[in-house]
Amino acid sequence: MSLLSQLDCRRSAEIEAAILDHALAHPCHGATRVEQELRLKGLQVSSGGVRGVWMRHNLLTKHERLLRLEKTTAERTITLTEEQTRVLERFSPEFRERHIEAPYTGALVAVDTFFVGTLKGVGKIFLQTAIDCHSRYAWARLYPSKLPVTAVHLMNSDVLPTFEANEVKIETVLSDNGREFCGRPDQHPYELFLQLEDIAHRTTRVRRPQSNGILERFHRTLLDEHFRVEGRRTWFETIEEMQAVLDDYLEGYNTKRPHQGRGMNGRTPIRAFTEGMPKTSNTEVTSQTKTAKLKAA
Repeated sequence: MSLLSQLDCRRSAEIEAAILDHALAHPCHGATRVEQELRLKGLQVSSGGVRGVWMRHNLLTKHERLLRLEKTTAERTITLTEEQTRVLERFSPEFRERHIEAPYTGALVAVDTFFVGTLKGVGKIFLQTAIDCHSRYAWARLYPSKLPVTAVHLMNSDVLPTFEANEVKIETVLSDNGREFCGRPDQHPYELFLQLEDIAHRTTRVRRPQSNGILERFHRTLLDEHFRVEGRRTWFETIEEMQAVLDDYLEGYNTKRPHQGRGMNGRTPIRAFTEGMPKTSNTEVTSQTKTAKLKAA
């Protein structure tokens, strides 16, 4: 083989590698876009040449290039760019629905604030929500504002009493970076409340609501099954009236409605809550009770 032929082969291999690398970094770019990008880098290639490389490597369609990105990601540890993450979440349900791990009741409680709408004569209505990520047992309360004190009130009045009644401890709370949840640890009411209760506080990534996906899905369920229905069926004049109807819905949601979420297998949240209670917690409580009885005797 002549020296010129060797240089051509080497150049062709370099261009093919560049096309494959670009397809991995930007799987949604078309052949013309790839041609233009590579020309800016000093590589002379036509859009037809790009399609030829894609065809040889079974990457002719956008779906095939996305699957290659998923397979490559699964096989090696890499840091995805923001663009790659957005593309995968848009086109791949499996990647979009990455799951929050909560192996037992109380391991992780997700909280959030949800704007419900405007009530005539009252103003804006906000919903403070919390959900146990293991059992999907949920709490919700309506407020005319979303101040930190409302988030504290839901935890102190509804969430903690439920766990304390079952002698289970909340280990971690997951929230977004909203002002009602986050602030200076030595001054913010919600941060101080969690410290007093010995509860760890985790926050989601900024502008990434899917990081709190379990609660986002609960909000959609509330909209579809409750607010959009009751808003057309009942004329509400006060927050108390709205809360009473919401309490009735939550009672059915937690105790009667079979849940189709990951790991639920059609169980109701109350059943999953009970079955998921840490055995160590129960054992410790039982031993403490026995010790107290012995002391009393």
